[in-house]
Amino acid sequence: MGAAMNTLTTSPADPGLALIDGSPFMGDTADAGIFQNTSFAQVLINYWQAMIRWKWLIAATVVVCVSIAVVMTMMQPRLYTTASELQIDRGKRNITNVEGVTNPTDGLTDEFYNTQYALLKARSLAERVAHALKLGENADFLTANGVKLEDDQSGPVSTEVAKSREAMAAGILMGGIAIKPQHNSSLVDISFTSRSPEWAAKIANAWPEQYISANIDREIAATGDARSYIEGRLADLRSRLEQSEKNLMGYAAQHNIVTLSEQQTADGKTLPPRTLAESNLDALSTSLLAAKNDLVTARSRASVAGQATTEVVENPAISALRAKLHELEGQYARLMVQFTPGYPAARAIKTEMASIEAAIDRETARVGGTRVTSLAEAGRRVADLQSQVDAARREFDQQQSATIQYHIFQREVDTNRQLYDSLLQRYKDIGIAGDVGANNIVIVDRAKVPGGPSSPNLPHNVLVGILAGLLLGAAAVFALETIGEGIRFPGDVERLLNLPLIGATPKVDDEPKYKFADPKSQISEAYFSVGTALALATTHGLPRSLVITSSQPNEGKSTTALGIATAIGNTGKKVLLIDGDMRSPTLHALLDEANVGGLSNVLSGNCEPLSAVIGTPYRNVSAILAGPTPLNPVELLSGRELAEVLRIFEGEFQHVVIDAPPVVGIADAMLLGRAAEATVFVVQAEGAAVRIIRAALQRLFISHNRVLGAVVTKVNFGRFGYGYSYNYEYGRGDDLKHAAE
Repeated sequence: MGAAMNTLTTSPADPGLALIDGSPFMGDTADAGIFQNTSFAQVLINYWQAMIRWKWLIAATVVVCVSIAVVMTMMQPRLYTTASELQIDRGKRNITNVEGVTNPTDGLTDEFYNTQYALLKARSLAERVAHALKLGENADFLTANGVKLEDDQSGPVSTEVAKSREAMAAGILMGGIAIKPQHNSSLVDISFTSRSPEWAAKIANAWPEQYISANIDREIAATGDARSYIEGRLADLRSRLEQSEKNLMGYAAQHNIVTLSEQQTADGKTLPPRTLAESNLDALSTSLLAAKNDLVTARSRASVAGQATTEVVENPAISALRAKLHELEGQYARLMVQFTPGYPAARAIKTEMASIEAAIDRETARVGGTRVTSLAEAGRRVADLQSQVDAARREFDQQQSATIQYHIFQREVDTNRQLYDSLLQRYKDIGIAGDVGANNIVIVDRAKVPGGPSSPNLPHNVLVGILAGLLLGAAAVFALETIGEGIRFPGDVERLLNLPLIGATPKVDDEPKYKFADPKSQISEAYFSVGTALALATTHGLPRSLVITSSQPNEGKSTTALGIATAIGNTGKKVLLIDGDMRSPTLHALLDEANVGGLSNVLSGNCEPLSAVIGTPYRNVSAILAGPTPLNPVELLSGRELAEVLRIFEGEFQHVVIDAPPVVGIADAMLLGRAAEATVFVVQAEGAAVRIIRAALQRLFISHNRVLGAVVTKVNFGRFGYGYSYNYEYGRGDDLKHAAE
């Protein structure tokens, strides 16, 4: 308890905000639970201590729950449980590789198994099992499961009664069946609980059988419905396809549309067909283009004159004449070297050369005439083809608008044909899959008649009762601990009030004043620890003047003031104990003195300060009683006389301890605390609510009281799980004396 204490300062900027270790004290903070500002280990310790305090309540709760469990176990009938095992594959075995009505991808998701589990729990399946086993007509099943029948209904019954009993049996089946899927597998356990072991086995075996039958019936019904629907759709599509083909052929004949060939794509669509008019126009256009090219070539050849044309150069006759001419020119040139032009041989060669040149000119002229003739023929051919192309284009243009509607009819035919073909193929597939399809549900293990009851289980129920009792007891303890609004543990001071804990004093049976005479008593040792903590609360030791107050009356502040004064006096220091509660004084009762004069007389000027001091039976402790109750104590405490009187007392005594009134409702304690050096706040364990304590502290902080910390009084250490030892050695007074110095 003698831990080093933290100091508290008041922020000058905001007098309403007090700081403890630099953390603001929020007076309006909500009441905290046991988890706030508490480590996990401390929470466990708090819970454990709470359990110890309320151990008899928890024990009583456990006993009651166990007793209820035992009684209920004795009253319950014996039940028998057995189970069969079912395997549900994700998809059917597709023997024909033909897709049926059910989508094969349905089993590849979790929705498939969730759907199957829901179907296994469906009431329709229970009604199917009840009908298959004729449970409505079987009185043994109903009586075996706790149904009381009238005497006149034990034999054959009417149809209405049988239906009513069958519905009743279905309800019994729904209550006794349990579907338990095995984790990460396609296996499902189907268990049934009944008062009869034989009926438990029958139902556990009949349930998967009827489930498989229901699954097959659904498949057959779905296939039949699908085939009937597709047959109607096929008849409709067949008539639509025939009508669309008739429309296409009639339109083509009406508009003289002749198609040469039709091609279809892989998806069955017909490409736009090539008509006869389009083919003729294409062929004539090609011929016209070739004729125009020939005309350009002929015109180019005809525009070149003389012997520079290609025909002249490549003409074999002209080439031979030119070769002969070149040979004669060579001979003539050789003769001219020796003879004159009049030489007979030379003249003969010259004459022959002239003849050859005339032949070349004639041949060249003939070739030029051929070019002109070719040009004229090319022009006539181009003109003729142009007229044919124009006629073909006019015919094509006339059919072009009609071809648009023709294509519309053609697309309608293609669409109807595709729908018909695909639906016809689907009709065939469903027929094959429906005839050859295999079921995807198999019974792995069948249920056997159980050899013994599955419930009631006395050890299990007792264990459940114990656990329930512990849980209920813990909940009750938690509720009781939470309902309380006061400070329960000394550690709650720092956690709930953000205020340093100076110490805690035990709850004693006798008057505390009789315990102070024994320095080894628990309460003396407790206040000795409080004095030690106060000595360490400031840098200069024990405060010269100290106010002791609380939020409400009867929290032990007067006893705390006397205890602190006694602890300081035992260190050898002179202490003055003042009863500052002039409204409801108590110090005179603690000291067995008559309250005839005291602080009220001093502050009103009726007597000198030191003349009001009286002796006490405690070592080094003097006292000033409250004196007669004044008309307005606040008026006496508000003047400068209080501060002057305290200075006088501090000059005569080393320490002054003032027992102040409570804070809530009156301002006396705030005025006394402002005049004194420091204030100690007293909190009774399990006393005032936390919100009231916070409001009182907030008033002290606003009035600039320097609150050193809190002392928790009347603590039942045995109840709260704390050990308390007072094996203090003599000589502790010297430690306190040195700390105070």
